[in-house]
Amino acid sequence: MKVRFSKMHGAGNDYIYVDAMQYPISDPVQVAVQWSDRHKGIGSDGLVLIGKSPVPEADFSMRIFNADGSEAMMCGNASRCIGKYLYERGLTTKNTIRLLTLSGIKTLLLKVDGRQVKSVTVDMLEPQIEDKTLFLPNHGLDSGVFVSMGNPHYVIFTDDINQVGEVGKTLERHPAFPQRCNIEFAQVQEDGIIRVRVWERGSGITMACGTGACATAVAASLTGRAGRKTRILMDGGMLDVEWRESDNHVYMTGPAAFVFDGETELQTT
Repeated sequence: MKVRFSKMHGAGNDYIYVDAMQYPISDPVQVAVQWSDRHKGIGSDGLVLIGKSPVPEADFSMRIFNADGSEAMMCGNASRCIGKYLYERGLTTKNTIRLLTLSGIKTLLLKVDGRQVKSVTVDMLEPQIEDKTLFLPNHGLDSGVFVSMGNPHYVIFTDDINQVGEVGKTLERHPAFPQRCNIEFAQVQEDGIIRVRVWERGSGITMACGTGACATAVAASLTGRAGRKTRILMDGGMLDVEWRESDNHVYMTGPAAFVFDGETELQTT
């Protein structure tokens, strides 16, 4: 079976998007691994399936599978891309879209100009903070801040964010995180912008992570390193995050872009 797909990215966090309402994929785990391979496949951080919502409270649904085939609960960058996809491909005329994810219903607020989506703000709902202090020997690191944005994040503030590859790989599978964890290395710059590199569970180092940006903003506010509005600079670009006092929700704003469309044969074993 031939499947049409779109390659999209949000601040460099790239996924393969499939309209599962037209092209149902019975084994998304296998397909995510095959297609995400940057040498033998299409190349991406994972696979995103856009579907009908099974509940009336949401307009559409999202399932997201990392490059290793594991299913993620939520992805802020992918959510923004879905908003752009749905609107620009004519699947909706709404500029407020309710998206069902494994971590609940997220509201996408689209900033549009004609038929073009310029940016998307995602209501990421309330953060959950948990006290986890890890012993991090031989890395010169202070303990981090654990924040759940519907998926788990451990944010470490350090002057050496390039430890992300070595330390992130180890901490992802630390015994303190039975479901594994996303690891953020963050540095507050003199201009107030927070420079972040991220080790994403199931994918490794990625150019950006929307939920990771939100978790970092919350952690920075909690530790007095930043206020309620923060600019987060990741490898792939800038994201704006606001942790509103009025409803305790975290709102993330950033770009979404099409890279290319394609068609490929769905191969299963």
